[in-house]
Amino acid sequence: MSNKTAILSIDGIKDSIELPVLEGNIGPNVIDVGGLTAKGYFTYDPGFMSTASCESKITFIDGDEGVLLHRGYPIEQLAEKSDYLETCYLLLNGELPDVTEKARFENDIRYHTMVHEQLCQFFKGFPMNAHPMAIMVGVVGALSAFYHDSLDITKEEDRRISAHRLIAKMPTIAAMCYKHAIGQPFMYPRNDFGFAENFLHMMFSTPCEAPNVSPVLAKAMDTIFLLHADHEQNASTSTVRLAGSTGANPFACISAGIAALWGPAHGGANEAVLNMLYEIKDESRIDEYIKRAKDKNDPFRLMGFGHRVYKNFDPRAKVMRKICDEVLADLGLDNDPLFKIARRLEKIALEDEYFIERKLYPNVDFYSGIILKAIGIPTSMFTVIFAVGRTPGWISHWNEMISNSYKIGRPRQLYRGHAKRNYPH
Repeated sequence: MSNKTAILSIDGIKDSIELPVLEGNIGPNVIDVGGLTAKGYFTYDPGFMSTASCESKITFIDGDEGVLLHRGYPIEQLAEKSDYLETCYLLLNGELPDVTEKARFENDIRYHTMVHEQLCQFFKGFPMNAHPMAIMVGVVGALSAFYHDSLDITKEEDRRISAHRLIAKMPTIAAMCYKHAIGQPFMYPRNDFGFAENFLHMMFSTPCEAPNVSPVLAKAMDTIFLLHADHEQNASTSTVRLAGSTGANPFACISAGIAALWGPAHGGANEAVLNMLYEIKDESRIDEYIKRAKDKNDPFRLMGFGHRVYKNFDPRAKVMRKICDEVLADLGLDNDPLFKIARRLEKIALEDEYFIERKLYPNVDFYSGIILKAIGIPTSMFTVIFAVGRTPGWISHWNEMISNSYKIGRPRQLYRGHAKRNYPH
């Protein structure tokens, strides 16, 4: 807490208004404008770009410096030394687990990977050509109808069980969305597999043959989940918090977050990367598209370059670039025409002064889209996989809010419609 105050002077108002200045451990100071309402004023901040909607101890981002910290740990260190489930534990509990705590947590997640058998019938109501995100929004919301034994959000134990259920069941549901789309039978989770290995098994195995998941691909998938585990107060996380502020159950809140993630401006970036590569089609056309990207009058944009938050290199992209190399080598796809286009675009973005000056570096979506395509995951599933990875972040923010005093979210507006008028007779 700071003793500093900001003084707001308004023309025509005799007395100025003092507003407390709050200090975080790191990052910008925050002006507390809560007292303005009593003075007859609101603030106006479309997109909430200058508004701190909450206090949190989970994730910190410094976009100018390219920093992403989970509970204080740099994302690069977590990607190198940790794994997805350990990072889930960290986000949920605030500290890294010891050996016993990690084993217990992994066992808890393993115990909850199956879904209620009646939930399988739920999928039959969706057309086979339904978008997987449409199915996921509905199925995750429906979990509250099957697992209502632990929905008292005032109880810490109920919140813990719900968190574990969501983290465990999301990959199962994601794989079921894919299997439904291609007409294959659902594959039950394997409790002898690791988290990412299990997901790939449920995606690509069939009852006709034994599962055979490459360790390189399992590691890549685990890293993709880890790098997407949380990203502070983005649109979907803020949606989860806003829904949670009403007292809604956690399954409904996460379903709301999935709906927000579905938007192409949020979760669809890696899918847009693949669509761009398909549009370019051939290496011989790269110079043409680079020229178009530099033309401010041309609507074409290079997807997967630059980031709204990171004004420097996306720290997650550095990790993903290495994983991308390993996956393409493991699958023997170094000479695949589509990936050769991607490699050439990457080289240009890292060397061309136009992109360097504007800091349009390849971001995490550029590399993750390439990796997922190489693994064999269709573009329609990309945002679903994003949702699987982001679940521990969503549920950690929801739990943090519910665990502390909170108010129902109620943004204000600048009204510019009609003033009061009488109904005509």
